[in-house]
Amino acid sequence: MTTTPPTLQSLATALSRNTVSSAALTEAALQRALDPSGEGSRVFTELYAAQARAAAQASDLLRASGQARSPIDGLPISVKDLFDVAGSTTLAGSVALRDAAPASVSSLAVQRLVAAGAVIVGRTNMTEFAYSGLGINPHYGTPRNPWDRSTGRIPGGSSSGAAVSVSDAMAAAAIGSDTGGSVRIPAALCGLTGFKPTARRVSLQGVLPLSTQLDSIGPIANSVACCATLDAILAGEPVVPLQPYSLCGLRLALPTTLVLDGMDHYVAAAFAAARQRLQAAGALIEEIEVPEFAALGAINAKGGFTGAEAYAWHRALIAERAAAYDPRVISRILRGKEISAADLIDLFAARKQWIAAVERRIAGYDALLLPTVPVVAPLITELEASDEAYFAANGLILRNPSVINFLDGCALSLPCHAAGTAPVGLMLAGAGGNDRKILEIGLAVEAALAAA
Repeated sequence: MTTTPPTLQSLATALSRNTVSSAALTEAALQRALDPSGEGSRVFTELYAAQARAAAQASDLLRASGQARSPIDGLPISVKDLFDVAGSTTLAGSVALRDAAPASVSSLAVQRLVAAGAVIVGRTNMTEFAYSGLGINPHYGTPRNPWDRSTGRIPGGSSSGAAVSVSDAMAAAAIGSDTGGSVRIPAALCGLTGFKPTARRVSLQGVLPLSTQLDSIGPIANSVACCATLDAILAGEPVVPLQPYSLCGLRLALPTTLVLDGMDHYVAAAFAAARQRLQAAGALIEEIEVPEFAALGAINAKGGFTGAEAYAWHRALIAERAAAYDPRVISRILRGKEISAADLIDLFAARKQWIAAVERRIAGYDALLLPTVPVVAPLITELEASDEAYFAANGLILRNPSVINFLDGCALSLPCHAAGTAPVGLMLAGAGGNDRKILEIGLAVEAALAAA
């Protein structure tokens, strides 16, 4: 029998009814993280055990006096190791920053979580400097995907530890970053829900950058409503319950250009079944060509914004600590050295025209529908052993999610696989600024998939 994982809402209800305490929830999360037979040593680069216990105790005292600060008050939350937390050194999954000074001020995202009463249990492992969609880390180890754990499959990246902290109940939810899919990829590969908001929606203040043009901050959790709650808190907005869209007559565009290429049989079968369920619920799914998607490779051929901006940030550190980098990460960063100012200006112009063309093409639809990732999680050993396999898998796994980052859009990845089978993600996406609409459509899609 499969146990439904708890949502933020169900945990908050249990706290309000006094059937569980924040102290108990936090202790259970910490014990899972500390279990030597579990993934905790690979999931966290730093565990805040003492601080988390103190925060949980404070939350219980406040709740006893009738003062719940938000729907996440007292709930254990993990944060990716590129968010500044006052008193800790932000390592970003690297050893090159071990000698850096601790942060004096927490990032705005962390400040908002703490103000809402979240219990920050620790900082989660990630691909070094967030520069890969696979989640492999040679410095701190690679957390193993909850599916087929004995064999050992990638969790997806770059927010690898974030996803496994949720799948293994070391946190009720996790906060990650998404530059080319780094929230949605691990959510999809680990059977979770992940939301990438419009980039400008959540402040990047105090967050170590990969690409300031593409970086966005979003949650990984067990439901769409969980993601919506955390998104509102991270954006500094009131938490307002979602109202699900009616699927009857909902117009969804299924691109046939690029995003369906290379699907394995697991993803093809799960995505086809999900499509049938949505159509049975009344959704109108229309296949459309989006030739702009096919042009992205040429537009970003020199490395794109990520290459240019990563090199600009890293060049001084590389000059001092190049040998400390993951070779597969530094090789990609160094590509940015060859991008000229003229190249970058051309890229800004090309992106503006590309976004306008795609937005015109999808204007008549409520959302885009596509597989989050075209394959299920590959084996860690196969990707560790071969640069060729590593970079081929990385390009394929980043492909679909990164389209939405370049669009400056918003997107939600939902699990759509049958219980007990390899996790597969279904992505709903829209143009920038349609965050709440995508979440509300996602709530309806989630219900339809669960009812099947």
